[in-house]
Amino acid sequence: MSTATATVARPGEVLADLLPASRVRDVALVVGGAVLTGLAAQLSVPVPGSPVPVTGQTFAALLVGTSLGAGRGFLSLALYALAGVAGVPWFAGGGSGAAAPSFGYIIGMLLASAAVGALARRGADRSVLRTAGAMLLGEAIVYAVGVPYLMLATGMSLSAALAAGLTPFLIGDALKAALAMGLLPTAWKLVRK
Repeated sequence: MSTATATVARPGEVLADLLPASRVRDVALVVGGAVLTGLAAQLSVPVPGSPVPVTGQTFAALLVGTSLGAGRGFLSLALYALAGVAGVPWFAGGGSGAAAPSFGYIIGMLLASAAVGALARRGADRSVLRTAGAMLLGEAIVYAVGVPYLMLATGMSLSAALAAGLTPFLIGDALKAALAMGLLPTAWKLVRK
């Protein structure tokens, strides 16, 4: 007979809560989330006619939020944003600073990570459909901040900003949401075994 016990998630838990609780754990998770987002931002492909590249950054930010929860997710993305503004070259393509027209997307990711983290605490990351809803909401938050910032930073009209800062990314975002729909519920199934 096996003495191994299954990890059982309690209501209100996110994946990170399954690790032994400590301040060291929380600091490591926050820093790790920021680093993951910075690394994912280096997967950067320019989009012709747009100052905003396709990156893995949004996927990482939403994954950080759902895995760590609202508070730690927000802190991870805040650390990422503040370090990048201070000069750490880990924004898309090795950039840094707040002057880039795409900086609004980073602010949006910060807010989105907190929103999807709050939804994850309510079980939004445990089924395919609920994960899809959380990811789509998170992506909508990123665009709700990023596109107006792009307009202000570049002087683009709304239609031009939508064409340069939203439309080219919709297929990629659908793929990122699909990846999350597979990863997060699968992770919960694995920890329940």
